[in-house]
Amino acid sequence: MVVNRFLPGIPVGVLMMGMNVVLFVIGFIFIGFEFGAKTIYSSLFLSGAVWFLERFYPVSGPLTEDIMVQLVLGTILGATGMAIVFNQNASTGGTDITAKILNKYLNIDIGKGVLLCDFFIVLAAGWVFGIRIGMYAMLGVILNGFLVDSVIVGLRINKYVVVISRQSEVIRRFIVEELESGATIYEGRGGWSGEPKEVITTIVNRRKFIRLRNFIRTVDPRAFISVNNIHEVLGEGFEKLA
Repeated sequence: MVVNRFLPGIPVGVLMMGMNVVLFVIGFIFIGFEFGAKTIYSSLFLSGAVWFLERFYPVSGPLTEDIMVQLVLGTILGATGMAIVFNQNASTGGTDITAKILNKYLNIDIGKGVLLCDFFIVLAAGWVFGIRIGMYAMLGVILNGFLVDSVIVGLRINKYVVVISRQSEVIRRFIVEELESGATIYEGRGGWSGEPKEVITTIVNRRKFIRLRNFIRTVDPRAFISVNNIHEVLGEGFEKLA
């Protein structure tokens, strides 16, 4: 948008495509082919959507005169979309690529990386559009950075489930065969009854947990289930350890 202010003849969508070419190459080199390919798909779709809306559904003015409302709602929508894309090991192009590089090599949270990369662009926006707009933009960038990290954490939550049931073998088969997840079985003994028991532990995402809970409720309504939220899981079946 800053460049478009000086080159109004070139649509914002076209500028986005042109600037992304260099960043695509950087993404392929430093992140890898999978990330680069997904980023090309995402950024081209985003740039094309911006160009299409500019051409066929142009916005002649702000939807409301309240800049703060537009800032907050727009940032929430944008940050949520970015977080979903980042969670799929991709980006929407632009400074998102550099944020992903910072995350990979310096272990900086992606949202914080976006904040660092956009800081200097916001300074340029303040110079071009005025201090007032620049201050709003800085507020939006800060809010966006924290929201991206918060949404990513929410998307990556898994459930650590402990199940004690008389139908442990049936439940184990359901986890392995139907949910296609791993499970570990421990031999235990009831502290009150002294009876031997099998303890099943597994880690599943929220969608699979709902299926597991409903299945256990059907086969053994008296089963004991303990559930904890897990914010990061590394290894086979989850995010790669290296």
